[in-house]
Amino acid sequence: MRCGLEMLLAATMVLLLVGQVWAADRITGKPFATRSEVIARHGMAATSHPLATQIAIDVLQRGGTAVDAAIAANAALGLMEPVGCGVGGDLFAIVWDANSGKLYGLNASGRSPASLTLRHFREAGIKQIPLVGHWPVSVPGCVDGWFELHKRFGKLPMKDVLAPAIQYSREGFPLTELIAYYWGRGTAYLKDQPNFAETYAPGGKAPAKGEIFRNPDLARTLEIIAEQGQDAFYEGELADTIDAFCRRVGCYLRKEDLAAHESTWVEPVSTNYRGYDIWELPPNGQGIAALQMLNILEPFDLRAMGHNSAAYLHHQIEAKKLAFEDRARFYADPDFNDIPVAELISKPYAEQRRKLLDPERASRQLEAGTPRLEQGDTIYLTVADADRNMISLIQSNYAGFGSGLVPDGLGFTLQNRGALLALEEGHFNTYAPKKRPFHTIIPAFVTRDGKPWLSFGVMGGAMQPQGHVQILCNLIDFGMNLQEAGDAPRYRHFGSSQPTGEVMTDGGEVALESGIDVEVLRELAKMGHHVRFVSGGFGGYQAIMYDAANDVYVGASESRKDGQAAGY
Repeated sequence: MRCGLEMLLAATMVLLLVGQVWAADRITGKPFATRSEVIARHGMAATSHPLATQIAIDVLQRGGTAVDAAIAANAALGLMEPVGCGVGGDLFAIVWDANSGKLYGLNASGRSPASLTLRHFREAGIKQIPLVGHWPVSVPGCVDGWFELHKRFGKLPMKDVLAPAIQYSREGFPLTELIAYYWGRGTAYLKDQPNFAETYAPGGKAPAKGEIFRNPDLARTLEIIAEQGQDAFYEGELADTIDAFCRRVGCYLRKEDLAAHESTWVEPVSTNYRGYDIWELPPNGQGIAALQMLNILEPFDLRAMGHNSAAYLHHQIEAKKLAFEDRARFYADPDFNDIPVAELISKPYAEQRRKLLDPERASRQLEAGTPRLEQGDTIYLTVADADRNMISLIQSNYAGFGSGLVPDGLGFTLQNRGALLALEEGHFNTYAPKKRPFHTIIPAFVTRDGKPWLSFGVMGGAMQPQGHVQILCNLIDFGMNLQEAGDAPRYRHFGSSQPTGEVMTDGGEVALESGIDVEVLRELAKMGHHVRFVSGGFGGYQAIMYDAANDVYVGASESRKDGQAAGY
């Protein structure tokens, strides 16, 4: 009797365990998908913070445009995710305007101080611009970017657009898990920079997950911007405060640099990949690296190789190496250099470069072609409205909190984007006064037959072009849905030559995310790749797709960040 009871209990436990396993598995989609896509009819927002996503949806429901909602979300993220963005940073955007049926690109990146020269670095014995302190500061372009976008595509008053961020700044918000982690790391690194600890580590420590953080200084800064416009930031009282602070701490940024700043409307550039037009912004950003990679990869049957197989990853990595050698040589401020963008993203040039790709062996050292003859954190967001306008927006301080310098009483850090300028003469990206640094942040957009199809981005420094290509191959070559495409395990290649002067010497290193079979690692190693599994550093993806057949939006937000896609 006792034995029978024990057998019954054992059988019951087995059934319970089996039931739990089945309950934990998704019955639709790929096994690595963390959730279903979000599908909605009238509007969609995808950001790296749920509260920012909700703000964007609220703005849309109050009659705001996609651009209004994107600015509102970006302002909130400057408060809630200062480890990646803020009004002291730069901004890039691609906007689909349904009325004109066109894409518009905005480069709202700032320039280096007029009074800082190569001589100053040499006299200080600096060989590479540091990430922290006064040396890497460049003009913040974010605020001007907001107003340029708003003038052209906004509808609600700017006071209404910035009101949610102002309210959260004053009343506070609870920290989410991943942001709290990076906040703690940034605080340990930057706590001794002027005004940093007082602003971001009240009570002497970084706020932890779930703790309420308030930033009344930022609330006041945003109120001034909302009431007085961008002139307050670039020519008025905020500019005066920034100027006085920079003079005190030895930073070369001046009010004259702020007053001279202007954003630039640019034409997005594209290549066609298997019938889809992939759009990026031209340099000083790195977006065309994704286009170069796609051009190199297009003739290969990636689907037949198998997703995340050794052959597939090898071809992706080698294409990245080739594109990044050109990135190191040519990508820079077009006001200072004649950059051969059209040639770099052309199919004939890709054919020339493809000859250097050995399908069996990893390359060790490459050089840039002749087309005419890695830290970083960012936020990416995308919003779509009921009128079928869409915006792909990316904004960043560059590395984490940026320089760590917090102007007196303003509640934000100045960016450290100037660290991406080279100090050796002879580079396209060599430091010069009033020069836009090479930029890693890139929004992306995809059209098909001249109609909007996808607005997306993958944040994370040099990971971004690699991430763009992996997402697009997941969608186009492997038929994944929007959420699966972001959740699929990724690779990241480190060690390519850099716009700051470093040169790839031994093929770099390949990081693989968990979920890629260990046998693939072994096969890549046999091909000559230096491979390891790592956690983190694989970017953060948000996307909105327009499903024209059903006239609905599809949204996705990957699980590597704290974010959310939502619609109405």
